[in-house]
Amino acid sequence: MVLTASPPQTPAAAAAATAAPPVADRALLIQALDHQNQGRVELAEQLFRFYLGHWPADPVALYSLAVILLRRADAAEALTLLERGVRDVPGFAPLWFAHATALQGTGRRDEALTSYQRAIDLKPDYTEALINSGVLLRELLQHAAALERFQRVLALQPANETALANCATLLTEFRRTEEAVAMLRQLQAINPSYDYGVGMLVYEQLHACDWSGFDVLSRQVIEGVRAGQRACKSLAFMGLSDSAEDHQRCARTFSAHRYPPSTTRLWNGERYRHDRIRLAYVSPDLREHPVGHLMAGIFEHHDRRRFETIAVSLGPDDGSRLRARMVAAFDHFIDARRMSAIDIARQLRAMEVDIAIDLAGYTADSRSDIFSHRPAPVQVNYLGYPGTLGNGYMDYILADRHVIPPDQQRFYDERVIYLPDAYLPPAAGLQIAERTPTRAECGLPEDGVVFCSFNHDYKILPGVFAIWMRLLAAVPGSVLWLMSRSELSQKNLRAAAQAAGVDPARLVFAQRVPRVEDHLARYRVADLFLDTHPYNAHTTAADALLAGLPVLTCSGQAFPSRVAGSLLQAAGLPELVTTCHADYEALALALARDPARRAALRAKLQAQRAHSALFDTAGFTRDVEAACIAMWRQSRLGDARDALCAVP
Repeated sequence: MVLTASPPQTPAAAAAATAAPPVADRALLIQALDHQNQGRVELAEQLFRFYLGHWPADPVALYSLAVILLRRADAAEALTLLERGVRDVPGFAPLWFAHATALQGTGRRDEALTSYQRAIDLKPDYTEALINSGVLLRELLQHAAALERFQRVLALQPANETALANCATLLTEFRRTEEAVAMLRQLQAINPSYDYGVGMLVYEQLHACDWSGFDVLSRQVIEGVRAGQRACKSLAFMGLSDSAEDHQRCARTFSAHRYPPSTTRLWNGERYRHDRIRLAYVSPDLREHPVGHLMAGIFEHHDRRRFETIAVSLGPDDGSRLRARMVAAFDHFIDARRMSAIDIARQLRAMEVDIAIDLAGYTADSRSDIFSHRPAPVQVNYLGYPGTLGNGYMDYILADRHVIPPDQQRFYDERVIYLPDAYLPPAAGLQIAERTPTRAECGLPEDGVVFCSFNHDYKILPGVFAIWMRLLAAVPGSVLWLMSRSELSQKNLRAAAQAAGVDPARLVFAQRVPRVEDHLARYRVADLFLDTHPYNAHTTAADALLAGLPVLTCSGQAFPSRVAGSLLQAAGLPELVTTCHADYEALALALARDPARRAALRAKLQAQRAHSALFDTAGFTRDVEAACIAMWRQSRLGDARDALCAVP
């Protein structure tokens, strides 16, 4: 929140409050303000309280004392004070601003928004209120309204760093990449050390496949992370680095800044006695979303005799068939969009949840601060975020032996629990359309090898793209089939192909289709899926394998670069897992030149379907449940260890 700064207090000045000047003398208020500005907070608080005892409706004193209380995280007392203030002095905008901040601190977000608006109505150029209300609107998923607030700030103060950063972030969500990049470059010019600024810039440029300055920017980000700086948000960093150790450093820095442990710990060792284990899933993606597709079958297959399942939905209700499936799959489905983190945590505690699973981590619209309040005995990081969350309050991470090899467990702040096969669940209930479109319908040539990579634009780095261009040059008639989301990224990729000496027309961009079933059917007309590195295809690789398309990957040293390899191991195609760019390129070329070998891989993939863990939702659910039972049992034992403990 943007409030008047309260620097460290100066204890040596405390004796000055022993003799207060006459109450009627406004010099007392000025003296209190001076103490506050100089960091002598205890003394300032004494003087403000004394002064307000005689001048209870003085708006400056009310506001200043409220700032002290809010800085001390005493939102309840501040709110009591401010309720009186906005009643007695309703025309003083800063009181409404502080009132909104106090309301927000106690979880009353809708009321906070109203008070921010009162402050803005009184003072239309109140930039702090515009910024804070914009942040709150974004938390409430009102992104368009939030963007308008930040744009109003920039109209008043074009160099306002906070508004530039927030505005750029929202523009990325609206896929207005060029505007976002321009703002982030402006932010870098104003303050090169702005928190996460350089990381935000390189990440958004990657979304546009704009690799200008990439080597310099990525090196700056990596060096900053290693120095403990707030150089990059942890999810964005995964697209730049293949070091599990650096991922942990980045996550720890981000978590300590944004999601530190709460002083309010809700579960304190109580032992619950339930007939079934109470299992809660917390996610913004319980809708038409990759996480939703992957988890719907798990939710449906849970053994309801042993587990009482609870959904905490943080995201929108999109009215989809998938959403309806998930609502029906749970014993309890909580739409928590309008709830604050502390209120959600309190509800989980009131429901005596045994195990709470975070399916989002540090992804879009996640709420990691829910878990900072320790609402459950067991808290688990799973699926949505491929790495450690770097905090001290998530107990476990569900993984497999490929994505987190045993010798890399030290780079995870959670204890690692292995599922026996792949950690990524099969997408149960997802049917591929029976009809396969023709190549002509997909804009592809009838003859020639079709290399496919339907990964997000930001995963395509210059080094991997250079390999792809060499493959096209070496395989006459071949094309590269991509799933670019914007005209800008398509333009930049075509320009990069031209610069590499490849006809840009050999890059074919798939168009969006209304149904996911039809999208999956398109994979059948491709010959080989080429994975990205260091951020692999995850759900996209699973989709390709589900459709029968072999995936070639380069498996690296960190979780995000090992997911496709995990899926290929589970699918029975370990021969398609390489460990360096040279082997990746050589194998891709060999397969492109050998149609019989590609056909054999397809046949092997099809033959594995009947007994592969990659396609067994019921079996996968039993494995997840076994892990949950082990974690639940260990939480009941406390510090005791025995032969059945999940972690030695």
